[in-house]
Amino acid sequence: MATAFPVDKVALRRFLLHKQSLLNREQTPAGPDGVLQMIKKLECVQLDPVSVVERNQHLVLAARIPGYDPKHLDSLLSDGKVFEYWANAACAIPVEDYPIFEPIRNRIQAQVQEPLEKLGPVVEAVLERLENVGPLPSRAFASENRVHGYWDNQLPKTKETSLALNLLLDAGIIRVVHRERTERFFDLTERTINQKALKESRSIDERAARDALIEKYIRAYRVFDPRDARFGWQKMTAAERRAEIDKRVQNESVIPLLIDDVKRPYYMMAEDLEELESFVWETKQDQTPMEGPIAFLPPLDNVLWRRERVTDLYDFDYRWEIYIPKAKRKYGPYTMPMLYGDRLIGRMDPLLDRKNNQLHVRLLELEPGIKKTARLRKKIDTALEQFAEFNRVKGIVFD
Repeated sequence: MATAFPVDKVALRRFLLHKQSLLNREQTPAGPDGVLQMIKKLECVQLDPVSVVERNQHLVLAARIPGYDPKHLDSLLSDGKVFEYWANAACAIPVEDYPIFEPIRNRIQAQVQEPLEKLGPVVEAVLERLENVGPLPSRAFASENRVHGYWDNQLPKTKETSLALNLLLDAGIIRVVHRERTERFFDLTERTINQKALKESRSIDERAARDALIEKYIRAYRVFDPRDARFGWQKMTAAERRAEIDKRVQNESVIPLLIDDVKRPYYMMAEDLEELESFVWETKQDQTPMEGPIAFLPPLDNVLWRRERVTDLYDFDYRWEIYIPKAKRKYGPYTMPMLYGDRLIGRMDPLLDRKNNQLHVRLLELEPGIKKTARLRKKIDTALEQFAEFNRVKGIVFD
């Protein structure tokens, strides 16, 4: 077994922020090409429909790319350079990776086969309409019948055509090919994914695809732990996750880490060690906290995916409270951590009032021990103004 590499939390989180393009945010050009470059570097960007402010995928990219416009991601989808499917959750993924997701598609197809069969005539009608007319949005499919959909708790509220679209989408039989802000347009996967990727997905060895998914997960996380149930973005037992990591430690592609004051075991790619060592050397020369512009990170930002890692490396306890009853919330439904240099120094809970063209700041709170200086306040004010501008509102109201 490989010897664990000793590292302090400051060096490791700087390394991680560097890999997540959150230390040097001026280096990626704006425009679709720069956005595609960023998605490839991050491996994927998580999608979410919540619209308290701009949606998660756009906030993730805006935090890393000055001048980012949501239309840039939409154009990549329309041009077939990214596809949407299940990785960390629903994500935008470079289309070159389409073949390696075949095991996930096969697993989900088996899961949804029975409900698709129950909707038989409806599914057939949806597929026929898409083949003849597509791409089409959900509203193009009329249905009087209501069934239990994904989010219906008691009463059936979902159109049966909408349920058919969701099941076909999860199975990879259809896909989102275009977005117009909140509206998704669907079409058949076979005729919209480039033929090279489609051919490779049909011939790829399942074990090779599973290994490639694990490698993609490792590159996306960079610093990971075996207790993560999402490891490899596949259904694995704890023993299977452990075996996959041990195999990579033995072949020296992965190394264990020994992090000061952290009990949880973490690992990283061996090829990243030299880069990490440079951050270790720098922090030994100067322990002064790094500064830089303030960034408000959305709840599903890549660096926040593993909440335990956020606690361990940043000494910052974070929980997304949007699905927590109001009376039990501590901070607010869409609270966003504030990144300042190499530290998470506080939280901001925003709400857009689109009708009155205002950004409401419902909470703005610094962590204990963070000194409230005039310099810091100015940086926060600048960040709030930029956040409001990106969300296309002008006024800022502190509730």
